[in-house]
Amino acid sequence: MSRRRRSALLTQLVIEQPGSPQQAILDELRRVILDGAAPPGTPIPRGEVAELFGVSPIPVRESLKTLIGEGLVDHRPNSGYAVAQLTSAELREIYIVRESLETAALSAALPLATADDDAAAREANHELEQAIRFDDPVAYRRHSREFHLALTAPSRMFRLLHMLESAWNMTEPVQPMVHSTGHDRSLLHRDHAKMLDAFLARDLPRLLSAAEVHHQRLNSVIAKLPTDTGLLAQEDISSRK
Repeated sequence: MSRRRRSALLTQLVIEQPGSPQQAILDELRRVILDGAAPPGTPIPRGEVAELFGVSPIPVRESLKTLIGEGLVDHRPNSGYAVAQLTSAELREIYIVRESLETAALSAALPLATADDDAAAREANHELEQAIRFDDPVAYRRHSREFHLALTAPSRMFRLLHMLESAWNMTEPVQPMVHSTGHDRSLLHRDHAKMLDAFLARDLPRLLSAAEVHHQRLNSVIAKLPTDTGLLAQEDISSRK
């Protein structure tokens, strides 16, 4: 009989102490999933996770229920828990949501932006330049998120920003930027430079125009993601009627 392979998620968990409280379990599971250390479809064996944290299965189950609500975990009666796996159609849909929310946040942010916000945006863009220079797709993914958040944070519209963050989180397990080409990342970074220039100039029409071009390019990048590697789920037409 073949031995079942250990879930990749288990090897990434950092346990600071046995008997961790539920919030610590939730935070650590979320961290591993958002870091992309456990690809979509990775099993999450509740019992083994509980054993690692030194707790009963109950706080693990409650943490997983929260992550299901956030769109980061799936649960199927006969398969258990797993890192959420999107279809290509669902991924495109979430990017549409992200674009709509970001456009609203940028429109509100620009009139309120300060010199400190400018500095944060410049720093995030600098980190992106370093990621491009060293061809580091993982760092590029991380700093791309920081750059977009730096441009939208001045809006101070915290509910809107929370919704934008939630939509962004749902795409993180797929790691689109990690699976894109270096050429695509360079083109996306050129878009970032145009967005930054418009942000610093407080030119809202130019900022929104650059953001629209950027999102169109993002859509073309995710359209090229492979659909036969397990990264994305196959569309189940019968289950969506």
